[in-house]
Amino acid sequence: MGCRDVHAATVLSFLCGIASVAGLFAGTLLPNWRKLRLITFNRNEKNLTVYTGLWVKCARYDGGNDCLMYDTTWYSSVDQLDLRVLQFALPLSILIAMGALLLCLIGMCNTAFRSSVPNIKLAKCLVNSAGCHLVAGLLFFLAGTVSLSPSIWVIFYNIHLNKKFEPVFAFDYAVYVTIASAGGLFMTSVLLFIWYCACKSLPSPFWQPLYSHPPSMHTYSQPYSARSRLSAIEIDIPVVSHTT
Repeated sequence: MGCRDVHAATVLSFLCGIASVAGLFAGTLLPNWRKLRLITFNRNEKNLTVYTGLWVKCARYDGGNDCLMYDTTWYSSVDQLDLRVLQFALPLSILIAMGALLLCLIGMCNTAFRSSVPNIKLAKCLVNSAGCHLVAGLLFFLAGTVSLSPSIWVIFYNIHLNKKFEPVFAFDYAVYVTIASAGGLFMTSVLLFIWYCACKSLPSPFWQPLYSHPPSMHTYSQPYSARSRLSAIEIDIPVVSHTT
């Protein structure tokens, strides 16, 4: 594994993280989290479906593309607990994932433009390129957990609503988009963890998450000459005097 260069695993994890964040953005904005199907028995009227999102609500006739009713103030009057939780969970997950992407990018740039010899002046820096990838992996895992849990809860909450009222509620494709995006965040985290575990055995301090001590001077500096070593040794020569 090319740990001393930008590896395909880190590039793939970065691209997967970008795609996952884009999916979370789409899931957050889509008005297709829950649909309520209202069936009429009047042959002169069409069935009506109400699509509920996190921020807006839209009502359409079956087969139609235009919204008969488009409620843009729905976000302030959400009366369904699972959607209210998602209003906070998904933006929080996006912020965490974007921070992880930033750390991942910093780690890749650190790897690509590092010098072959560590800078002793920067030895007190706590986080290096490996540390950036490690923390980014943890943040991706956290973001996936924050977005996945309430998204799965929507499925079970639909079952609860159908039992409480009538079986007219169903979850829509925004749930699938968000769950798939959360899975992408977990995959990104696993890729970064695999890369780190394969590279952490290298002796160079560039591949340790934290500098526990400054890099040893004898590893990167020129050895002392033989003369300089002997100059520090004191030699006592006995003096013999002859008396006549």
